[in-house]
Amino acid sequence: MHDPARTANLLGAAALALTDRLLAGTTDAAGTSPSGAAALVVLATSPDLNVTEVGRRVGLSQPAATRMVDGLVADGLLARGPSLGRASRVRLTRRGRARARRLLGTRGEVLTDAVTALSATEQATLSALLEKLLTHLYPTVGSADLLCRLCDRAACTAADATCPVGAAARERAS
Repeated sequence: MHDPARTANLLGAAALALTDRLLAGTTDAAGTSPSGAAALVVLATSPDLNVTEVGRRVGLSQPAATRMVDGLVADGLLARGPSLGRASRVRLTRRGRARARRLLGTRGEVLTDAVTALSATEQATLSALLEKLLTHLYPTVGSADLLCRLCDRAACTAADATCPVGAAARERAS
């Protein structure tokens, strides 16, 4: 007989183990905090955001986002661009783009290593189940940008696949 509490517990343990490995790997690769790593990934796909928007996409308040951006600018990973009114825009430097690529590569290695424990058929099943879970989780998080802040967007949409979070966001907007 199936025990939903056990399944939920196993999912929690696996999620925590993967999160620990992901955060360790990505922050080491980026040389930043977890929010700094997320900011690099966000800006790799959406350059020239203002500081407040970067903060929103990585889950930080405006003052915390300003401090994070100041640190990334000081580290040579971001550069401030022209402001629009009071909104300071930022973009990745060449060094920041290289760090973003490196941290996404590390993220991919950690996750690929985890799924190699599964057969190809099991991986396909897991993929379908994860799409369903992400679609279910999207309304709780309420922001595709926040939910996917460390995603390799190219991997999610490779081979004509549709991002389940993007699809959930479009469905919610309509």
